[in-house]
Amino acid sequence: MPRPGERTGPGPAPARAAGGDLGWALGVVFRAYVKSSSAVLHDLPGGPRGHQVLAAAVEATPESQISLARRLGIDKTVMTYLIDDLERAGLVERRANPDDRRHKTIVATDHGHQVWSATRDRLEQAEKHLLGPLQPTDREALRSLLFQLADQAQAVDPVVDTCQIVSDIAADGQPHEPADGPH
Repeated sequence: MPRPGERTGPGPAPARAAGGDLGWALGVVFRAYVKSSSAVLHDLPGGPRGHQVLAAAVEATPESQISLARRLGIDKTVMTYLIDDLERAGLVERRANPDDRRHKTIVATDHGHQVWSATRDRLEQAEKHLLGPLQPTDREALRSLLFQLADQAQAVDPVVDTCQIVSDIAADGQPHEPADGPH
């Protein structure tokens, strides 16, 4: 079995940042994940965010649009458009909340369940391809450790709008305080 970084065939040697830079490694893996998941989600209304909403509607107890937006870190205006698009595609529907008819809960349709299942299977294949060089136990360990880190980072510095993450990275890599101050 080749050692990490050892060449095993034709082609360029693996690139490695000087000093084992974690940011470089995370960025390269993130880029590969975004590319492979985007290929899977390109037909889904709203792409990755649409998938998050559909997954929540399938997997969770029905929630109001506003609580779903908060939980997923999606701006409430963006959430309205996402749900509109998912609803037009027949994937989710808004239903009156029996406890408070002023609020609508977001529920996956039968078609939404089918699309989510097929999309989930394709995402799992993309993830397996990305994590292919790792042993199965290492894949699970990596996932578990990443979720632990993400949970801790979210607790310390909550992401209230996932769109802001992309803006932060694109701007200069430095986090910025929201317009209404720190949360």
